[in-house]
Amino acid sequence: MTVKLPRRRIFPSAHEDARIACKPEKAPHCQSPSYRLAFQDPEFLLRDELRPVRLQLGLHKPELILQENNIESTIVIFGSARIPEPQSAAAGLAAARAALQHDAASLGLQRNVRIAERKAANSRYYEEARKLGRLIAAYSDDHRFVVLTGGGPGIMEAANRGAHDAGAFSIGMNIVLPHEQQPNPYITPDLNFQFHYFAIRKMHMIMRAKALVAFPGGFGTLDELFETLTLIQTGKVRRIPVLLFGKEFWERVIHFQALVDEGTIAPGDLDLFCYVDTAEEAWEVILQSEQEQG
Repeated sequence: MTVKLPRRRIFPSAHEDARIACKPEKAPHCQSPSYRLAFQDPEFLLRDELRPVRLQLGLHKPELILQENNIESTIVIFGSARIPEPQSAAAGLAAARAALQHDAASLGLQRNVRIAERKAANSRYYEEARKLGRLIAAYSDDHRFVVLTGGGPGIMEAANRGAHDAGAFSIGMNIVLPHEQQPNPYITPDLNFQFHYFAIRKMHMIMRAKALVAFPGGFGTLDELFETLTLIQTGKVRRIPVLLFGKEFWERVIHFQALVDEGTIAPGDLDLFCYVDTAEEAWEVILQSEQEQG
């Protein structure tokens, strides 16, 4: 048997040259930014003209890390960052009611109580997302069906937390936002990513997806859901299960049948997704799809 020897480098490695280049001559003509290696010049890399390079780096870096960690497939879980765990929701509701007692006529405080009541009711979704994360993690013992979320708090935290409860890997794909959204602490550290471009982030979310579960959420959740449905509808990605968690919420928020009635989507497009109301129901749909695909 022929043993393949490692290929010898002809050129010095980038690491080696970077180390040497960090020690420039002290002469004035060596101090200008123009003398820096291009890949060691932050101001150069952040120029508007370098956006195509940053797009490529944003796509390539997570892909290499996921490959190195042998991540084959994922279950993507979307949902609101504003849905708290039940204990926190109960405390928030108690605080809102206490504040209203001191000024019962305040319209703002009345509104706060109504919102706190909805958060308390919706906090059940946090527990369901956490339970679903555990179910997925218990099945995934070979880096298949890894939980993947947007990396933030709320529903995303719950799903990562469920995987963490089971001692499994999970992925978080956070994005830089003006209000400094921090990644939740339940993401596997080596699989915790931060993105600059929404488009690249959404591409990575779908690239290995075996299913997508959308819990109640706001603009971000709707954006991610409809982009995925559009990609499936137009045949730009293979068909995967798209589960809308919480039928009552989704039917109240989006009148899908009206789109059919107006002729803007086909009746068959309603088959691109299904409703589920429990973690067990969602997991059953995902497993059945996997079995059908072989």
